[in-house]
Amino acid sequence: MDKIVLKNIIREGQEDIAAVEAELIKRSLVFESNGRYVITGIRHAGKSYLLYQKALELIQQGHRLEEILYINFDDERLYGVITAEELDDILQAYASMYPHKPILLLDEIQNIDGWEHFARRLANRKYIVMITGSNARMLSKDMATVLGNRYLDEQVFPYSFPEYLRAKGVELGSNWQYGARRNEIILTFGEYFGWGGFPELLLYNNKRKWLNQLYEKILLGDIIQRHKLKNEMAVRLTYKRLAETVKHPVAYNRIANLVKSTGVNTTPASVMDYVDYAREAFLVFSLNNYASKFTEKETVKKHYFVDNGLLRIFLSDPDTALLENICAVDLRTRYGEDRVWFWNRNVEVDFFVPEDKLAVQACYSTSADVNTFEREVKALVELDKVHRLDRMVIVTFDEERTFKAENGADIEIIPVWKWLLRSAE
Repeated sequence: MDKIVLKNIIREGQEDIAAVEAELIKRSLVFESNGRYVITGIRHAGKSYLLYQKALELIQQGHRLEEILYINFDDERLYGVITAEELDDILQAYASMYPHKPILLLDEIQNIDGWEHFARRLANRKYIVMITGSNARMLSKDMATVLGNRYLDEQVFPYSFPEYLRAKGVELGSNWQYGARRNEIILTFGEYFGWGGFPELLLYNNKRKWLNQLYEKILLGDIIQRHKLKNEMAVRLTYKRLAETVKHPVAYNRIANLVKSTGVNTTPASVMDYVDYAREAFLVFSLNNYASKFTEKETVKKHYFVDNGLLRIFLSDPDTALLENICAVDLRTRYGEDRVWFWNRNVEVDFFVPEDKLAVQACYSTSADVNTFEREVKALVELDKVHRLDRMVIVTFDEERTFKAENGADIEIIPVWKWLLRSAE
């Protein structure tokens, strides 16, 4: 690898860090001061800015900018040029520029096959390292074995609603639930609800076009090209069907039948692969039924998109799907995928967090249809009989009250914008 090119990239990375300080919106993620991290998440979720945030924190702690070695492997000067065996050239290029032991920030390193061996060697030599990537295989058991528990892992999502408010310059302050500040929060939430929280999206007026282009980049680059898929139409239709069934448990053979009904041939096994690839690219995540047997847990799941904006581009009447999706993303972010379930045995509860004894229903309106309201409440009460709950919540778009169910339990009805800000109360 040409050392002159590497030196230019290293210096440009430092210049980017110096230039970004004024526009950086600090994310909620807190890093261990001497920890090494593998940070994963969907493209454009803000992983690069987290590296910038870490770099600026190090500088505030007394490190010099010249100690930071930031490399973005999406740089076209590196793409398809540098191999895992040549990654050490980066250290050599840096050593010819500065006398320091560098702090390494390696962005989108999944583009380099075999990167994990270089990462392990850096850890063995006691470098401070932070690595980002847009593929969940970076956290696979095979990768973890090579890395040897020398790295902590974190998944990054697009902005949460509190982060989105900060990015828009809306400060909560005291008594934010009332008066003019409440109205400002609700108005800002309308944009967040409909278009999602990708940080870069705030810069664009034509949000649908930006989201469509991001989806195409993920679909073609991170899924179809990476996995060498030939039946592109089947892949596209699979993800469209996932979006259209986002509120419902769905089996892979059901999705395959929906795809085949359009005249495009596929199989349940292929659909399962396509969904796995979407999860690897962080486009979607899946929840299992807490009440089902093992076989059904693996074949009948609820699938959600990692951001409301990406879900919206598939749907013509999206509001009820967006409400449930945004609740799913919030719970997934707070608790992790392995702690959030849905419940489906005789009745269905949208979200169940057993460890916190929490059950959540997503219902756009409880007042529009009395049968819908009674069904949501009955499901919570029935689940409470099986697994004693500490908190039962119905998240709506704009309704709020608390009432007692027939079993004497309190059930909260809360608007979604307020539910997403509950940690700020």
